[in-house]
Parts: sequence; structure tokens; C-alpha cells
Amino acid sequence: METSLGGAQGRTERYPYTGQASARMVLGARLRRLREAAGISAEDAANAIRASRSKICRLELGRTGFKARDVGDLLTLYGVGDDAERATMLALTEHANAASWWQEYADVVPSWLEQYLDLERVASLVRTYQVQYIPGLLQTADYARAVMSGSPYASDLELDRRVELRLRRQQILYAQDPVRLWAVIDEAALRRPIGGIDVMRAQIRHLIEASRLHHVNIQVLPLSAGGHAAGGGCITMLRFSEAELADVVYLEQLLSSVYLSRPGESAHYRDVLNRLAAQAEHPNVAPTTLEHILATL
Repeated sequence: METSLGGAQGRTERYPYTGQASARMVLGARLRRLREAAGISAEDAANAIRASRSKICRLELGRTGFKARDVGDLLTLYGVGDDAERATMLALTEHANAASWWQEYADVVPSWLEQYLDLERVASLVRTYQVQYIPGLLQTADYARAVMSGSPYASDLELDRRVELRLRRQQILYAQDPVRLWAVIDEAALRRPIGGIDVMRAQIRHLIEASRLHHVNIQVLPLSAGGHAAGGGCITMLRFSEAELADVVYLEQLLSSVYLSRPGESAHYRDVLNRLAAQAEHPNVAPTTLEHILATL
């Protein structure tokens, strides 16, 4: 996971439901709430749309596509007769089936990353801990290219497109209602000269500038902190303004990823991130620490 803030100049609008994953999750959560309020079982809901109970579960979790006919039938079953409410739900169904903002880069987006790109776009808060690399939303273009160059199969054209996609991701930091970013970065990542000293110095300068943004909190976890709660590696947690959406924890591996949203799972990783934030230096100290690291590179 992981263009320069300068590469994403200009303010942009962030719209709710700009991707399939987020729209599906919102729609599924609303349908579940309506079903439970109506006292209707998942089995009866499944019968109403000629489906299985497992499909209702997948729909309510936002893990499959929606048919307008099925949504209409479920709304009728749940007693939703208000034309405006039905129109809103059916419009949300269209969003759930619409192409995601990143589709023009589909050739360089692995399937396991697709949901994250949708969810990051509409998150209100991104919390992350990174131990090896600078967080993707804070990378310069040259640094990002150096990170991606580690792939033995990527052509120059693919690298160009991947870097461009990373720059596009960073637009959420410049929206009229920008995402809040809270990043804890391990000191080891700040001292690892990815791309060489010049690239790394430019990256550190970029972090210093980013740390001054009111909606960006950067904390450095010093090497002197020793062992810590995130022994398993990097963590990203996404929070959303929509009450229907639970926090989503994203754990990326080399060729796959894991998405966690059960309350117990989210609570565990939230606690880990809180512990890391407590061990790390205060955000107000970040510019000074980064200046010191810059001077020693």
C-alpha cells in the first residue's frame, strides 16, 4: 500500500459511494436494518427473492452485487412504501453496480486491492502503522516508483501507471472535506534509503510539509521504543462517516490481503493502533524528528 502531495495539487470533491464496495456495504447494512426492524428472518427474505439464506447474508455484508428487482422486492417485503425512500435505495443500488473510480487502471490493480481502493476513497479517517515503507498516501512519486521497482515482472509502462494511480489516491487529502490521516511510521522506514539518498531526502522533506496539514497527524515510533504491539507488521484501519459502516481493518500481504470488520476484530486492532500511538512521539514533535533524520541521511 503505499505520490507526492505536490503531485495531487488542486482541491477535489469527495462523493459518498464513489465505488462499488462502499455502496454495497451501505446498501447491505440498510437492508439488514430494515429486515430486522420488520421482524423478518433471513430465510423469509431469501424466499422473497428466490435465493438462499447465504445470499441474503452476502447481500447484507455488501459482498455481492445487487439486482434492482431484488432490492425492490425486499423493500416491499420490509414494508417500505415511501416513494422517496425507495428511490434513494434504488439509486444506491445503481451506485453499487457502477464502475469504480480506479477502473481505468484495472490492468495494474490486483483483485485483492480493488475493495481497498473503493473504501479508502470514501473513508473519513485512515489510521495506519507502517514499519518498512512510508504510507502510500504520503509517498513522493520517486519514492513510490522505487518501492514498486522491486517487482521483477513490472514493465516501465506498468510502473508509470501504478505511480499515477498512487498519485490519484492522494487526491483525498485535498478534497473540500479531506480525509483525516493518522500515520504512525516506524523510524526504521524513515532511515531505509529507498531509491537512494536523494530520493529519501526528498521524501523526508515531503513528510515535513505533510505534517503541517491540519488533517494529517504523523507520529514517529523511535527505534528506542523496542518491542511493541504490532509485532505482526503493518496495519491500516478505515473509518467512515456513514453510521451503517463498521470500521474496516486492512492487512496487506505480498500477493493477497485480508479485510476484517467484525466488532471484536476491529476492537483488537484499534487497541493495537492506540498502543502504538501512545509509544510513538507526539505529532507536534514529528517535524523536529524528521529534520534530524534528514540531517543525518
